[in-house]
Amino acid sequence: MPMVQNGEFIAILGSVHKAIKAETLLKEQKLPIMLIPAPRSVSSDCGLAIRYSADNSEKILNFLKEYDCNPQQIYIKNGEQFDLVYKGDI
Repeated sequence: MPMVQNGEFIAILGSVHKAIKAETLLKEQKLPIMLIPAPRSVSSDCGLAIRYSADNSEKILNFLKEYDCNPQQIYIKNGEQFDLVYKGDI
């Protein structure tokens, strides 16, 4: 089974510290996310990403912004590729 399923989102946060902080905050809110290795086809300085479903995408993005964990990029899995759907302030 692939690490990211078609239609799922991955958020690239830019640092290990920020990725772990985001994971902790989102899990405290009982949001269904998973910290995963960032896919090689997606650039990531820290090598980690937060994976989540489309059902929670807006809620997760708003929560991350509110708690100073604004993602650098968010991608959606589309077949064999990842399409950029959000680019934050870097």
